[in-house]
Amino acid sequence: MVDTPFDMDHTTHRRLLETISRFHGVSVLVVGDLILDKYTIGKPVRISREAPIAVLEFQRDYVVPGGGTSPACTVASLGGHAYLAGVVGADHAGRELVDELHKYGVDTCGLVPDPQRPTTEKKRIVAQVTPSMLQQVARIDHVDRRPVSGQIEDDLLEAIEARLPMCDAVLLSNYKSGTLTQRIVQRVREMASSEGKVLAVDSQGDLAMFHGFGIVKVNQLEAEETLRRPLSSEASFEEGLAELLDSLDAQAMIVTRSAEGMSVMKRGGEYSHIPVTNSSEVFDVTGAGDTVIAVATLAVASGADLFDAARLANYAAGVVVRKWGNAVLKPDELRAALIGE
Repeated sequence: MVDTPFDMDHTTHRRLLETISRFHGVSVLVVGDLILDKYTIGKPVRISREAPIAVLEFQRDYVVPGGGTSPACTVASLGGHAYLAGVVGADHAGRELVDELHKYGVDTCGLVPDPQRPTTEKKRIVAQVTPSMLQQVARIDHVDRRPVSGQIEDDLLEAIEARLPMCDAVLLSNYKSGTLTQRIVQRVREMASSEGKVLAVDSQGDLAMFHGFGIVKVNQLEAEETLRRPLSSEASFEEGLAELLDSLDAQAMIVTRSAEGMSVMKRGGEYSHIPVTNSSEVFDVTGAGDTVIAVATLAVASGADLFDAARLANYAAGVVVRKWGNAVLKPDELRAALIGE
């Protein structure tokens, strides 16, 4: 079936609004690769004599939580209780990241410092073209992709095991930076299954690692790479999601499709294509995928049906792409999107 979000029936509309009101009672443990996003903003003034590039005069810089911290910040911003487990470096960037997370109200007691690796940083150089238009010029990533091991892996497992029982859901956020080892993924799956927790993953394409999960999210390109064929029609999406569900023994698949919205399928074959809720004013897609999996997980953990959870996630993504950078949203913003304000 294909949703028509602009003509949503009154009953569905009411259910979605009621779901938002239940977020306050939900606790989510987010486990994943933690990143500090750094932005340097400059005004373009001329073309450099040294190379065909713009010269930017510095205006400001700032940092925000990114990577696996982004869904945790979204959960907290929407009123849920967000617990975070992951690895940071014993460095200034790690301290900056923890300080920023505290501003969002995220519980950081599950963070494990590793003096042998740096905190992952993504440094973006951005041109302020007009007061309302920003253009990313370059990005430099500072990342150590070695899998965590030894005492650091043991400490991270201990942090997860201490917090998982008190949460309604567990969300794994994979940015391929070494945090989600096979041992950690297996232990999370075992605990979540035995304790009846909602178990979700933003897989970033490493689907083979996440067998037996509840909700698995990928984007279209990642799904196509796994299936080794293009998805070019609704029939191909429906067939592809069914194949992924079966091979992963998952309960639900969410495939984000950029300007085409998302495709969603439950175990058993029920399928829906959910179109985008806004067709213009896309300023920055950074963090949109994190928003989708965070809101979907939060909604399912609050008692929502998968398709209602995906509809809410779709609206939430429509809000954050109209913001600059790795943005989060508030409950009032999500409600306003639903009622068309």
